[in-house]
Amino acid sequence: MTPKIARYLAEARPAAPCLVVDVDRVAENYRALRAALPLARIYYAVKANPARPILERLVGLESAFDAASIEEVEACLAAGAAPAAIGFGNTIKKESAIARAHRAGISLFAFDSAEELAKIARAAPGSRVYCRILVANDGADWPLSRKFGTSVDQARALMLRAGELGLDPYGLSFHVGSQQKDGGAYEAAIGQVAMLFTDLTERGVDLRMLNLGGGFPISYREEVPAIDHFARAIMHALTRHFGNNIPDIVIEPGRFVVGDAGVARSEVVLVSRRDPASDLRWVYLDLGRFGGLAETEGEAIRYAIATPHDGGAAGPVAIAGPTCDGADILYEKAGYRLPLALDAGDTVTLLATGAYVSTYASQGFNGFAPLAEHYI
Repeated sequence: MTPKIARYLAEARPAAPCLVVDVDRVAENYRALRAALPLARIYYAVKANPARPILERLVGLESAFDAASIEEVEACLAAGAAPAAIGFGNTIKKESAIARAHRAGISLFAFDSAEELAKIARAAPGSRVYCRILVANDGADWPLSRKFGTSVDQARALMLRAGELGLDPYGLSFHVGSQQKDGGAYEAAIGQVAMLFTDLTERGVDLRMLNLGGGFPISYREEVPAIDHFARAIMHALTRHFGNNIPDIVIEPGRFVVGDAGVARSEVVLVSRRDPASDLRWVYLDLGRFGGLAETEGEAIRYAIATPHDGGAAGPVAIAGPTCDGADILYEKAGYRLPLALDAGDTVTLLATGAYVSTYASQGFNGFAPLAEHYI
């Protein structure tokens, strides 16, 4: 929690549940990433948090933007981003959305299938396109390898086909999974894609860009390697495989830029010892999986939780949300322990919730309103 957020919580006392984001911290994280990887062009992954204050601050820092929908494209434009600074990075797009983006001046589109490539050729003729390659997501807390990406062999054929369709086969991309904690994942993926890059270049394809995706981690309950660890791994792999002919490098961070810039404030609704023979207490919060904590699916993302009783005696807990849905359980197996003094009416703070929480919130499941958002 930044000092700025701590002051805001103490002085403004916003009602729970809510999200509070320090936009200055967003800028600090962006600058840290730019310093660590100066050769890379940063395309902020808008899906992580598309709030207007964040987009406007990043526009001022000359960031580019990775949009996943036409709505995100238009949000970036409304925040002052130039069309040339926006890529339509979702490989699954309605043809009408492609056409709208193209009319708005967007000229960079991702794809990973022949069918999507054909849509881009029809709706955005002459555009630059890049093909997403399927790579291993080992080491990532939030894998992305099942839904997206194609094989190297299929990518080769698709990039050749792109030129035949009148498109500009601009580059290749991959994603090693979100909250990736192993720098070696980037090295392996760069090596895999570099061979295809060389092959296509030798076939006369004018490739100019390599998109490394995002995935850079932040600390939740456990510390993770610093960004310099990943920068070293990436630069080592680029130098090894491309020598002095490194292409234009793109990265698409989301979590790293906004994750630790925000906290969520929640009220304890109930603390219950459901089995008198067990030490386990169930702690029910007014913020759950449907309120924005969807990344607790499979207990993948494990938020650190601060309470007003920290430092006192603690015991094991299961943590759940407030809805009448059996899936609204955040943690049962992750070994959380919270103070024995914790009770209904207390407020708790979930740390590093600046990414994906506001956009995952439902629009009224069980009648609960989405959590309020405060950008300071």
